[in-house]
Amino acid sequence: MKPTPVKRILIVVAVLLALLLLMSSLAQAQGVQVTDDRGHTVQLPQPPERIVSLLPSLAETVCALGECRRLVGVDRYTNWPASVNQLPKVGGGLDPNIEAIVALRPDVVLMATSSRAAERLRALGIAVLALEPKTHADVQRVLDKVGQLLGSTDAKRVWREIDAAVSAAAQSLPASARGQRVYFEVSPGPFGAGEASFIGETLARLGARNILPASLGPFPKLNPEYIVRADPDRIMVGSRSAEGLLSRPGWAQMRALRQGRLCRFNADESDTLIRPGPRMAEAARLMADCLRGKQ
Repeated sequence: MKPTPVKRILIVVAVLLALLLLMSSLAQAQGVQVTDDRGHTVQLPQPPERIVSLLPSLAETVCALGECRRLVGVDRYTNWPASVNQLPKVGGGLDPNIEAIVALRPDVVLMATSSRAAERLRALGIAVLALEPKTHADVQRVLDKVGQLLGSTDAKRVWREIDAAVSAAAQSLPASARGQRVYFEVSPGPFGAGEASFIGETLARLGARNILPASLGPFPKLNPEYIVRADPDRIMVGSRSAEGLLSRPGWAQMRALRQGRLCRFNADESDTLIRPGPRMAEAARLMADCLRGKQ
């Protein structure tokens, strides 16, 4: 006797439910497996619920994926979104407080590849994922890896939104604002953002010309005379560094300073600009405002 249409539907539904349960069981059995930028593979039985971040851009990435609640500790420089300011501070990326981190009982610690704390934490049985975005492609890759770690499916959507917003900032600029030769100072030293950096990539998408070629590296330390000789059309710098610019030999004669083409970014804006992560879209808008003379 052939099953009735209703019975056939029930059989199909039962088979689909069984397959879903099987897939769920297999996923739980496999857990989470992510390989970091040092080639280390982190394996966890399930997505982490307690995360310590030692790099601001990584904490921001966790929050951009809608999982701020999983952060239980951050480094001293992490300050966005505002909710993270209530979390315990566990030192910096280069000088983390190991005892404070251990006391937070993290399932995993996120840190930069440049941090020297990874081996000490692993020796204490704590999983470590070292990720360090330096380019736009890196930001996309890190989003994917953090999303994989969290069991989130939002990474690709978040990246599309970032990329679209950077493009929108570029399209908002009039032709007259394009082609400017720009010097972007990351920090006193001076250290500049070269063409090879994520900041340099954003400037290029905005139609600006970077005075620091890719051959110098992403964030080279410069002889101040190099910048004087380059004589950029516009200078972008954090307010903490801007006050001493005119005292640098020869700088008062540079075209950008003589013509008032100096963009000073406050502390919050500077943080947004120098962190390769979810706020790159806002960074692009700040740079675009500078290029059109609104800063």
